[in-house]
Amino acid sequence: MKGYRLRDQMNSIAEPPIKTWFWELEAAVIEADRCVQCGVCVAVCPSNSIGVQALTNVPELVKMCTGCSLCWDFCPRAGLRYEATWHDDDDTWHGNERDLGDPAAQEEDWMITGDDGDVGLGQVIETYAVRASKTVDGAQDGGAVSAILAGLLSAGAIDGALVSKPSEDPEEPWKGVATIARTPREVYAASGSFYNQTMALAALDLSRYALPSRPRIAVVGTPCEVQGLRAMQLRPWSTGAHRVDAVVLTIALLCTKSFDYEALILRELQRTRGVDLDRVKKIDVVRGRLIVEYTDGAIAVDESIRDFHGAALKGCDECADFLGRAADLSVGSVGSIDGWTSVVVRTERGRAALDKARPVLDLREIDDVSALIRLDELNKKVADNALQRPFDPDASMFIDFSEHVQSYSGTDRQPVSLRR
Repeated sequence: MKGYRLRDQMNSIAEPPIKTWFWELEAAVIEADRCVQCGVCVAVCPSNSIGVQALTNVPELVKMCTGCSLCWDFCPRAGLRYEATWHDDDDTWHGNERDLGDPAAQEEDWMITGDDGDVGLGQVIETYAVRASKTVDGAQDGGAVSAILAGLLSAGAIDGALVSKPSEDPEEPWKGVATIARTPREVYAASGSFYNQTMALAALDLSRYALPSRPRIAVVGTPCEVQGLRAMQLRPWSTGAHRVDAVVLTIALLCTKSFDYEALILRELQRTRGVDLDRVKKIDVVRGRLIVEYTDGAIAVDESIRDFHGAALKGCDECADFLGRAADLSVGSVGSIDGWTSVVVRTERGRAALDKARPVLDLREIDDVSALIRLDELNKKVADNALQRPFDPDASMFIDFSEHVQSYSGTDRQPVSLRR
């Protein structure tokens, strides 16, 4: 590997034992096209040695690597045994020893135990169909996530929320970028969905935001992002600039696949299909089809999502958690009719958050819990197939979810970005 050759040229000192360098992660994950662009390696680096490559949106070394191994240990596609971050069956809330969002409290309601590998929906306290009480412009599935975050901010339960907003670069239309929303207005301005990963956890360097000295942050992300975040919180260490200790609530989006921005938006839509991105009002995945709608109501694209499998992140093929088992709340359209979001409450902290936001929410019984179970069964099938075949970076196993969940219109939608 390039990094090791450089070391050999620099000196003849033998490498210390039991060291793992960023170059190993680079070779095994990034150069192998397995990176899921979660940002865990950036957030975990205690020396702030890892940054984000501007053109490719993948991790890169920006200063000397110390060989601490943390980037490898916590990467969902490298050393992280992420099923060990899922809730244990005995996971319980311990009385009133902390309020929602107390970053100084111990994580007593989490254990690195894993499970028997056959957990169905995972730890579940309650399930609901949820939507915002008032219409949220641009929101997907009733604007439930935006309303929850805005409600928590209004109630003073959190100081900010890690979401994504439209890129301000005119050369990056319809690209989501990670940001910390600090007011309900900023949350609602970021409502809707982008279909690209944002290296979200790299945005946990909070120094650029005006926040309290002990901030309380909610994170909305894909299951892989929540896995890495939860693992980091379970093993405290000097975290460098990234405040993973500040995260007090995690909301996982049900997800089967994420996309590379350049491949999906610029190559497949703009260049190959001639989509005028300046006229686009909405991009959505509905019933196994990718639909692009213009502001005048015209449909620019309506194709099977299979046609876009070449734009998907190849590392998603290895995922064994479509349901966000490590999160406090798991959310998505699967199991609810159009205009509503299914919410799986996994922890008492998640239940406390939902209760605090209840004034701005409509809640009712979920329409079809069995749809979530079918999603989990599909997840196991995909993961098993991925384990049984050699890795081929040119052959993404893309999932047409509409073949598996058809009970309710819209329940096959796959939220895959931070922006909701």
